[in-house]
Amino acid sequence: MPPNITTTPAANDCPTKTPEDLAIPKIQEYKLQIVWRNVLLFAYLHLAALYGAYLMIFHAKWLTVAWAIILYYFSALGITAGAHRLWSHRAYKARLPLKILLAFCNTISFQNHIFEWARDHRVHHKFSETDADPHDARRGFFFSHVGWLLCRKHPHVKEKGKAIDLSDLYADPVVMFQKKYYLLLMPLACFLMPTMVPMYYWDESFVNSWFVATMFRYAFVLNMTWLVNSAAHMWGNKPYDATINPSENLGVAIGAAGEGWHNYHHVFPWDYKAAELGNYRANFTTGFIDFMSRIGLAYDLKSVPQEVIRKRCTRTGDGTHNVWGWGDKDITKEELNDAVIVDHIKAN
Repeated sequence: MPPNITTTPAANDCPTKTPEDLAIPKIQEYKLQIVWRNVLLFAYLHLAALYGAYLMIFHAKWLTVAWAIILYYFSALGITAGAHRLWSHRAYKARLPLKILLAFCNTISFQNHIFEWARDHRVHHKFSETDADPHDARRGFFFSHVGWLLCRKHPHVKEKGKAIDLSDLYADPVVMFQKKYYLLLMPLACFLMPTMVPMYYWDESFVNSWFVATMFRYAFVLNMTWLVNSAAHMWGNKPYDATINPSENLGVAIGAAGEGWHNYHHVFPWDYKAAELGNYRANFTTGFIDFMSRIGLAYDLKSVPQEVIRKRCTRTGDGTHNVWGWGDKDITKEELNDAVIVDHIKAN
């Protein structure tokens, strides 16, 4: 076939261009900007947590220690079962009472409101280990662990984030209520309530209540969550996709209530277990969701059958595309059709 022939328009048909129009647009180089307010706040938090650890061992009442542990599990579920598996990945559905419970637990954890957490996490999955990843592990352990919270976001994070579908979050009244009143609810749930309960109910001192039940507990939950972004993106095996950074990390799974099976999770982010195996010993969150399903508060639990895991990982390696979870426009019809819905009530 002859090459395509294009005609050149007459000179007077072409708009007049100035030298400024012809200049190549300049791309502003990214410059790291430290947020010193966050640096000071996190420095105080971790110093206070260290003091809290000392008080917990030598001075605090055992009820205060037990209270801190209970708050840890509530906080963890607000992130793992709530902001992560329910709202970020839509891996299952929850009735209103469970949504309210998880939103309350999420508020105790104080890791920003559900809407912002889910938005950033979807961006992380779509653009993992790129400049658009909020906690890009290529920039080292410290950055992916906490450093990303101590500086301004890379412009690509904001740019790519605008393309992420958040319509389901906007349509969720529980998410939007928490977002609207977060600055009021968060101090009450994360700081005031944990401190006042030991003082009121078993006459604990303010110092022990503040540094053990509040500061130590809060810092511990934060670091367990951050390890998913750092350690689980650096150390561990990769049986599902050897080409990506996320790895299977047992230590992180134990500390983060089941979120350490990260290689599998990045390949199949819509699986409500966030792991291939529902091993409750290292996946507390899966046990919680299964229990909620058995009493009718959780339903439509998405999972991946064994034959699909074998087929997909053998065929592709996997890593052929990135999706943030169930409902992503890039998820294929084959994957939608292959997924199974777990219903514990009908199963019994």
